[in-house]
Amino acid sequence: MPKPIPTPSPTFSPTELRTNIVSLTETSSAWFQSHWLQIAIAAAIGTVIVIALSAVRSFAARWVKPDAIAASWPSVFAHAMTRTNNFFIIMTAAKIVDGYARAPLEVAQTINFLFTIAAGFQVAIWLREIILGVVEHRANRDNYRGETIVNAMGIIRLLVTIALFGMAIIVILGNLGINVTGLVAGLGVGGIAIGLAAQGIFADLFAALAIIFDRPFSKGDAIAYDDTVGSVEEIGLKSTRIRSVTGEERIIANKSLLDKEIQNNSRRTARRMKFPIGTIYQTPPEVALAIPGKLEEIVKKAGASFVRAGFVGFGDSSLNFEVEFDCSAVYDEAYLMRHKVGLAILDRFNDEGIEFAYPTQTTFTSAPDGTMIMPYAEVQPVKRVDLKEGEI
Repeated sequence: MPKPIPTPSPTFSPTELRTNIVSLTETSSAWFQSHWLQIAIAAAIGTVIVIALSAVRSFAARWVKPDAIAASWPSVFAHAMTRTNNFFIIMTAAKIVDGYARAPLEVAQTINFLFTIAAGFQVAIWLREIILGVVEHRANRDNYRGETIVNAMGIIRLLVTIALFGMAIIVILGNLGINVTGLVAGLGVGGIAIGLAAQGIFADLFAALAIIFDRPFSKGDAIAYDDTVGSVEEIGLKSTRIRSVTGEERIIANKSLLDKEIQNNSRRTARRMKFPIGTIYQTPPEVALAIPGKLEEIVKKAGASFVRAGFVGFGDSSLNFEVEFDCSAVYDEAYLMRHKVGLAILDRFNDEGIEFAYPTQTTFTSAPDGTMIMPYAEVQPVKRVDLKEGEI
């Protein structure tokens, strides 16, 4: 069986390259001689287009303030427009007018080739600046400032640039008729390997981005999770630093923090306080019935917002009541209000003779017939004996 003849791979020798260049030069020269008027008009229109696009870029540059690139959404898009390069402007103008100038196939293909490259990279630049501008805008809006956001933006810029320009190169090569299947497969395998090797770092980095965009909390917010209560001091790329109410700094990975249920106390409209109160079982029913009303009066007089009060159950040693009231969302102010209401309850109950219960236990002793008797013998009074002088 004869062996298949291998198909020779295309090669470009220096001779062929010179031949192609000479052919393109001769074709362009003949085209210019036969269509000089259309070429002149097209060049004039192209010049106008270049001037117009450059004017738009200059106008966008005047819109953007150097110290507040991400201060507003228009500034974000205006900053992206300032990144428009001259090569893209020129090739856009050439692409628009080449049809009117009746450019030969070789010239049209060259313009299309250069425009594809310019457009692919320009779109990647625009997307990169818009994405980074959006991140900066949200970060500045929510007080994610300082060294943290600077470091974050450096890594985010690197990752976004690699991703967008990688996709741009693949799209450009695909539009130019080059088979990119192997390249895409290779990049996919490499990306998977890098992702598996640094999955912990990427997980915390994306968690930091989630904190910036989803905004569960901001720098300075008082939050609580698990047994930790404190204020957010810094949101980093990998971890968040929280100053606990007991003074120590606690550091937790961003991903681990977002996996927890977080209470953002800084976004409270009010802080609800609750007091359990127990009175003795000897409290008369009419007095117990009046206790919720007394508690309401105490709370309102202290300046808090009364919610509810009432009897909640029979305890081992007490009749249990409960009062709830709302006060300031600021913890220090709520703490002082709780102190004020608590002492007011103590003072009111003492004035009215309402006794607070405390754990007590009574032992009863019964006689053989079942009647209750004292658990100790009755003490007989001691008779007084007056001694006369000289008696012992």
